[in-house]
Amino acid sequence: MLLSLPALHLQTSEHHPLFQLPHGRLGPWCRPTGSPAPLSCEIGCGEGSWILVCRLLVPTQVSLLSMEEDIDTRKINNSFLRDHSYATEADIISTVEFNHTGELLATGDKGGRVVIFQREQESKNQVHRRGEYNVYSTFQSHEPEFDYLKSLEIEEKINKIRWLPQQNAAYFLLSTNDKTVKLWKVSERDKRPEGYNLKDEEGRLRDPSTITTLRVPVLRPMDLMVEATPRRVFANAHTYHINSISVNSDYETYMSADDLRINLWNFEITNQSFNIVDIKPANMEELTEVITAAEFHPHHCNTFVYSSSKGTIRLCDMRTSALCDRHTKFFEEPEDPSNRSFFSEIISSISDVKFSHSGRYIMTRDYLTVKVWDLNMENRPIETYQVHDYLRSKLCSLYENDCIFDKFECVWNGSDSVIMTGSYNNFFRMFDRNTKRDVTLEASRENSKPRAILKPRKVCVGGKRRKDEISVDSLDFSKKILHTAWHPSENIIAVAATNNLYIFQDKVN
Repeated sequence: MLLSLPALHLQTSEHHPLFQLPHGRLGPWCRPTGSPAPLSCEIGCGEGSWILVCRLLVPTQVSLLSMEEDIDTRKINNSFLRDHSYATEADIISTVEFNHTGELLATGDKGGRVVIFQREQESKNQVHRRGEYNVYSTFQSHEPEFDYLKSLEIEEKINKIRWLPQQNAAYFLLSTNDKTVKLWKVSERDKRPEGYNLKDEEGRLRDPSTITTLRVPVLRPMDLMVEATPRRVFANAHTYHINSISVNSDYETYMSADDLRINLWNFEITNQSFNIVDIKPANMEELTEVITAAEFHPHHCNTFVYSSSKGTIRLCDMRTSALCDRHTKFFEEPEDPSNRSFFSEIISSISDVKFSHSGRYIMTRDYLTVKVWDLNMENRPIETYQVHDYLRSKLCSLYENDCIFDKFECVWNGSDSVIMTGSYNNFFRMFDRNTKRDVTLEASRENSKPRAILKPRKVCVGGKRRKDEISVDSLDFSKKILHTAWHPSENIIAVAATNNLYIFQDKVN
């Protein structure tokens, strides 16, 4: 579904030992133990302005809805209407990803669907619409399955989507659920063949005895049709649930990571993969950590990193050995004994790791902070940003409602100068690495009034609360920004909030 709003200005200025979660997922720890082109303009957190270009809703069926919020009439396709307040669990967006040019934006949801949005062409008359995205294609990527040998249900939820660089007119992307990775081809067709010799116009085979002449088939124009076809299915290689996929810079291989292993695949071979990391101990009672995320280096096809639930990052070089059981570099920040608490191990678990576009830095996200690491310095991060430090006093309640296990993602902008990550109450945070300024913005329909200026949000921890502040006790922990994406070369961002996808761009004067 697509919902276009008038432009809106946004002022920016698991218990130990390891236990099993439902569906066999390995859980976290719960008991403490002893370079694209530079951006057209840089974001100045706190100084620039952002515009809500459009708010998109993930369709609950392969039907599209287009409506204008400033009028009462609603244009409905296929007699189908879905309001955002009736979102089901299957509608919740579980991943967001721009392609390499930024012209396409893909989302995956818990219902196993992939929705691709295409950017509007620039118009001299409507410059403010240059970042608007409309539905391009919708298809069912994964279906729910059942593993009869293990008596486990395999969810259809899309965990990750990764685009491949465009080589021809078609687009290719990888999508994965807990067990199976699929390679999809998305292509356009605007012509159909006519004039078959052995078939009639309705496609039925003709009697050969009635064929007395031969004719040359011709291509006739037809309405544009976007087709999504699965080209490869990579299955039966993971015992545990896949949490990451990453395309290599050689564009011939990719890797998939689960809780204990990382596998290397060739795009042309579906029945065999190479295990490059295996941290599973001979005795599972000796297990102390799990893999949480993994990514290839953007330029060096032999290098990759993976993070763990202990807050560590390992850099591996595939040239050293076939099995990268020994890391090349080990990144870990020593823990401050004064900050040690019951929840230290849980909140130090890394939920996302990303190489910078330059390949020089690594960004990691744990529960409370975002950290930037230099590949040449392993003992501590060069930058640490507090995302929502005001929640440190709320960790007990966050543990009770399982929010402490939420996996937030983080992204770089195109020039690696700004980083973005999500928080609760539909807040998302931006940190400018050059000016050290930060801003908190909110992706909310209630605040999406036409042409309204949305000031940066501030959270009050205690004491007297100002008029424009929100108390930490009033935060809605059911509303969370887990998945975000940044356009590879422009200041356009996509923020997923439940079943809503908000697209913002920098203000054009």
